[in-house]
Amino acid sequence: MIHVETIAAVATAAGQGGVGVVRLSGSKAVEIALCITQREGINNRFAHYSKFFNAQGDVIDDGLVIGFNGPKSFTGEDCVELQGHGGPVVLNLVLQRCLELGARHANPGEFSERAFLNGRIDLIQAEAIADLIAADSAVAAQQAQANISGVFSDSIHKIIGDITSLRVFVEAALDFPEEEIDFISEGNVDTKIDAILERLSTLINQAREGAILQSGATLVLSGEPNVGKSSLLNALSGEDIAIVTNIPGTTRDLLKRTVVIEGVPFELVDTAGLRTTDDPVEIEGVKRAEAAIKHADILLEIIDDSAPNPTPKRNAGAIRVLNKIDLTDRTPGPLDINGSTAMALSVHTGQGIAELKQRILDELGINKNTENRFSARERHLRALDEGFSSLEAAKTRFLTNRAGELLAEDLRKIQDTLGTITGLLTSDELLGEIFSSFCIGK
Repeated sequence: MIHVETIAAVATAAGQGGVGVVRLSGSKAVEIALCITQREGINNRFAHYSKFFNAQGDVIDDGLVIGFNGPKSFTGEDCVELQGHGGPVVLNLVLQRCLELGARHANPGEFSERAFLNGRIDLIQAEAIADLIAADSAVAAQQAQANISGVFSDSIHKIIGDITSLRVFVEAALDFPEEEIDFISEGNVDTKIDAILERLSTLINQAREGAILQSGATLVLSGEPNVGKSSLLNALSGEDIAIVTNIPGTTRDLLKRTVVIEGVPFELVDTAGLRTTDDPVEIEGVKRAEAAIKHADILLEIIDDSAPNPTPKRNAGAIRVLNKIDLTDRTPGPLDINGSTAMALSVHTGQGIAELKQRILDELGINKNTENRFSARERHLRALDEGFSSLEAAKTRFLTNRAGELLAEDLRKIQDTLGTITGLLTSDELLGEIFSSFCIGK
C-alpha cells in the first residue's frame, strides 16, 4: 500500500439532492470521521446513524457514517463516507470540517488514482469508472461496466501471457544452446506468433467496435439540393429538426443532431446541397459541407431516384442512397449499381429505412452479438495497433535471419507496449492526463 496524506471531497453531483456524500481516504480518515461524529468507533462496512458536528460542537447535519477498512476498500486505504442531506451548503460545511481536521481537498480523480496505484484496479478499470459516469446510452454504460468487471483487461493479460510464454521459450533456447532447439521446426515459433496475431486482430476489432459504441460516430448526409437529405435526417432522428421545402438551398449551414441507432450513438450532420451557386451564404454552406464530408465516419450520398439524370458518385467510400423510390417503383433495400451496393429507399413512405440503418452498422463493423463487448479509448487502439504491427515485423525479421536474440528483444518491447493499456508500464504524464478528466469526488 502507498501511504499518502488523507484526502476529502464531495462525492455526489453538484446541486441539491436528497442525499449528499463526503468521502475521505487515507491514514487519518477514521480519526477525522470520529471527531466529526463524536463517536467512539466505526465498524467496518457498517452504517451508523450519527450527527455531524463543527469545531464549536454545533450540529451541522445528521446522517450515516460508513467505514471501509484498507486494504479491502475502493482506494486500498482506510475510507469513510459521511452521508447526509444533499444541499451544497451543508455538504461544504462537512467538507470544511474534514479539512480543518487535517484532510486535504482531493484532486480530480484522485480517489480512483489511489485505487490504481494501490493495485485495487488497473488503468482500464479506472478509465471505465469515468466512462460509466459519462455514459449517454445503455450500451455505453454496459460496456463501461464490462471494463470495470475486467473483460478487456483479461483479454490483454492473456495475450501478454502468450507473448511471455513465447519469450521464455526463446530465451531458454538461447541460454541452453546445447539442447540444439530448432527455432523454426521444433519450437514452431512462427505458428505461435501467428496464433498471437490472430488473437490480437480479434481484440483490435472488438476494441474498435467498443470505441465507436462508447464515443459514437459521425454520419454525414451529402448530395445535391432537394434530394431528401433533410427529410432523411428527420427520419433517422425521429424528429422534425430540419426544415424541409421544395426550394433549393433551404439548408445553408450544417445541421447536427445526436441520435442512437440500435444502441450506437451518432452525430447526424445534414449539409448544404452541393451545387454551383452565386449566393455567398450558400457558397459558405457548400464549403462547410465539403469540410464535414472529409471528417465523416460514414458518408451517405443521397440522390433523387426519380430525377432524369442521376448524379454520378462523388466519393468512393460513400454509401449511395437512392431516395424517392415511391415515385419509381424500385424495390427497397440493397441493389447493385455498376458493381457497387447502393441502398434504395423512400423517406416519404419509410420503405428501406431499416435496411439503411443496418447497412450503416455493417459499415462500422458493429456486431449484433453483445457478448464480451467492452469500451475502448483512442490510446488503447494505438497501443494495440502498434503491438500488432511490431509483432508482424518481428516475425518477418525472425524468419529472415533466425536471430533469437532479436526476437526476444522484440517480444519484450511488445509486452511493454501492451502493458501501457492496463497500466503495467505507464508514464506519470499519462496518469495525470487520465485522472485529471475525472470528477473531484471520484
